[in-house]
Amino acid sequence: QCLLSGSWRSDTGCRMVVSTLDKDNRFSGFYLPGPASGGLELLTSPLEGSQQDTRLIPQPTFYFAVNWRLREAAQTTVFVGQCYVDTNGEETLHTLWLLREAADSPAEDWKATR
Repeated sequence: QCLLSGSWRSDTGCRMVVSTLDKDNRFSGFYLPGPASGGLELLTSPLEGSQQDTRLIPQPTFYFAVNWRLREAAQTTVFVGQCYVDTNGEETLHTLWLLREAADSPAEDWKATR
């Protein structure tokens, strides 16, 4: 059974720490950027998310959002993925992410999403 509670490390050295899930499968925690942060001064940033009920789906899908604490810009990242358990009981998260930066005007909107 996949439980998101605890500490997770990405392939790029970022770390996500998730508090215990509440009765509605919501969670909060914080995200620490890794060395691949591209030189921006990133601080530990809060995250919030939710996962499917593991009593119904043992390898649940989930999402979480990070509102970055940055000195230079306003950015939010949303991660969506699934938790897998292999035959040895090892949990792995597979995610996709979308980053949105604040744009100065509608004309600049096209370059604000990655």
